[in-house]
Amino acid sequence: MMKYLIILLDDTSISYCHYKNPKTERKLIGLQDLRAGILLAMKENLMVQFIYPDYILPQEYEEIIETTDHCKIMPAACCAGADIVVWDRWENPGNWNMDQNKIYVLRTKKEDLFSHYVEVGKMLIHVARLNIILTDVETFTETDFDKYKSVLTELVFQLKDFYNEKIPPQLNLLTDRIMLDSMNNCNAGWESITLAPDGKFYACPAFYLSSDGYSIGDLNNGLDIRNSQLYSLSHAPLCRHCDAYQCKRCVWLNRKMTLEVNTPSHEQCVTAHLERNASRKLLQEIRKSGCLLQGREITEIDYLDPFDVRKKY
Repeated sequence: MMKYLIILLDDTSISYCHYKNPKTERKLIGLQDLRAGILLAMKENLMVQFIYPDYILPQEYEEIIETTDHCKIMPAACCAGADIVVWDRWENPGNWNMDQNKIYVLRTKKEDLFSHYVEVGKMLIHVARLNIILTDVETFTETDFDKYKSVLTELVFQLKDFYNEKIPPQLNLLTDRIMLDSMNNCNAGWESITLAPDGKFYACPAFYLSSDGYSIGDLNNGLDIRNSQLYSLSHAPLCRHCDAYQCKRCVWLNRKMTLEVNTPSHEQCVTAHLERNASRKLLQEIRKSGCLLQGREITEIDYLDPFDVRKKY
């Protein structure tokens, strides 16, 4: 069932996930299409998320945007009024002018994370929540997996200090899995769709911005999602049995790496399970500090890729 409508306001709207936006030429969504998208969301009771570019929109756009309940996702360079702020580089947190009431997304390459992870704790002091997104997860090697495991272990002890001070942090890589009882994935194409500046619908922004992407309908003719069930968790043979509940289960990465929207790559699975296991370690550590979190349990497993134990399903 659809829950969200993502509206890309411009071809250069900020990326907030794994995909890269290669477009540099500004192209705003048409005012008529913007109104039509909002009307659709109202009729279907969809929550609207507006994805902003790095410049101030014309006043008439803002007036239309304010006619509906929504969430604003904006780049740090132009984030007045943002609900979620996106960064795509590491800088001294003291220079970020961060707001403790806002959610921040940090898009980073693996090597940058491996080099700067010590800064995470400094960031968490200043934000309501921090989401770290790896933009090159598909390039992970076995050596990278080892490095990532070590970084996550270091982050566990950074977060443990917050719990010792009775200040529970929110970091998607580690704290989400502790609080989840079931899959909480992106669900693009199943629970959310994207309206792009060309007036067409896409499973997510990545499918619009990729050279090999494809649309799933338009404003004039409605949605046309072929084999729509493949976007659902129930038709993802590996994922529906998995308990790395915090995994994004990115259908765009799935298609890019395995040519199937419902089949994840080895790289996506292993990074998600390394996060899962590190979350288990964090849970054990914070219980030593007196934070019991009753009812929260993460069992020990002996694999990192569900494909390796598929026969058990």
